[in-house]
Amino acid sequence: MSKVAEPDQQLSQQLEPAGCDGAAFVLPGPVLTGTNACIEARGAAAMNMHEKARRWLPAWLNKGMRGAWRAAKRLLPDELFLRLSHRRHVGRFPSLAAPQTFNEFILQRCLHPEPQWSVLADKLAVREFVKQRIGEEYLIPLIAVPEVFTEELFASLPNSFVMKTNHGCAFVKIVEDKRRTSFEELNRLAQAWLAQDFYLSSRERHYRPIKPKLYFEQLLLDRAGNIPADLKMNMFGRDHTGPIIYAGIVSDRFGTPHGDVFDVNWNHLDLAVGHYPRSKVPPPKPPHWDEIVRLATRLADGLGYVRVDLYVPDGKVYFGELTFTPGAGVFPFHPDRYDYEWGQLFKNMIEENRPIENEAIQQDSRV
Repeated sequence: MSKVAEPDQQLSQQLEPAGCDGAAFVLPGPVLTGTNACIEARGAAAMNMHEKARRWLPAWLNKGMRGAWRAAKRLLPDELFLRLSHRRHVGRFPSLAAPQTFNEFILQRCLHPEPQWSVLADKLAVREFVKQRIGEEYLIPLIAVPEVFTEELFASLPNSFVMKTNHGCAFVKIVEDKRRTSFEELNRLAQAWLAQDFYLSSRERHYRPIKPKLYFEQLLLDRAGNIPADLKMNMFGRDHTGPIIYAGIVSDRFGTPHGDVFDVNWNHLDLAVGHYPRSKVPPPKPPHWDEIVRLATRLADGLGYVRVDLYVPDGKVYFGELTFTPGAGVFPFHPDRYDYEWGQLFKNMIEENRPIENEAIQQDSRV
C-alpha cells in the first residue's frame, strides 16, 4: 500500500495555500480581563465579521470569489498577496512594519528571509548541517537521489520506501509495498511535484532558490510496524528556567490523526495542532525526552525561532526538517491573544539573541 502525504482537503479550503504544515495552534481559553480581554475582543470581532460575511454570501458567489482569488493570486506582488491572505484567514490586516503577533513575524520572514534559510529548508542540503551539528546517525538513510527517475531505478528500490522532493512541503509518498504501485504511477507524481514552484504557493521567498530534486529514503517504522508520529518542536530560545519549547505531536497521520501539544516538561496543554482533534488519552512522553530536547536545542541554536521536526520510533531519534515560516503567516489562533503572546516570545528572541545568532551563522557558514 502507498500513501501520499498532502494537506487535508478541509484545511486546504480554509487556508490555501499554506495548509501542509500542521503548524496552527487552536486552543480554548479562560475568561479574560484587562488588556488581554481587549486584544481577544478585537481579534474575535474581526474573525466573527469575516465569518458572518462569508456565510451570508450565496454559495455560487462564494465559490466564484474563491475561484477568482486562485486565478489572481499568482499575479499579485508578494506583500499584497500576504496581506490579503492574512486578512482572509486571520481576520485582520497585518502590521509588517512593526510586527506584534506570531503570524506577523512569520509574514515578515516570508518577505525578508535570511540567506542561509534556502540551504536549511532544502531537505537534502540541510543534511550536511545536521551532520555537523548533531551527527550523521540522526539522519534518515538515503536510498537514492537520482538525476532522472528511470524504470531501472524503480526496479532497484526496496519493497518499502518513501519518495520525496526537497523544495517544499507535502511532497511525500509512502510506499509500504512496491508491488502495489508502478513506475508509471510514481513517475507521474514525481514529475508533477518537480514542476511546481513552491514559492508561488505561499510566497515564502527562501524556497525560491531551491532547485527541485527527487529522492528516496528508508521508510521508518516502529517495532509494531507503524509509521512514527511527527514531533514538531517549536523553539523559542530560553529563559531563566531553561528552553522555551512547545512540542506538537501528530500521531496516526495516515489513519485517524490526532494532534496534541506539550510544554518542555511534557505537560499536556489545552491546545490542538492545526485541524487535528486532540487525543482522548494524551500520548506518553517519548523515551529519552531530555536527549530530544538537547538535540532540538542544538539544531536551533543561533537560528532564532525555528520549528525542528523529528521522528522518534522506539526511542531512536531521526531528523525530519527545519521550518522557518510555518503556516506562512496565515494560521489563526483561538483565542487570538496567543498570536500576540507567541509574537512576544518571537520579539524577545530577536532582541536577546541577535549577537549569538550572527556568531553561530558565521561558525556554520561552511554548510
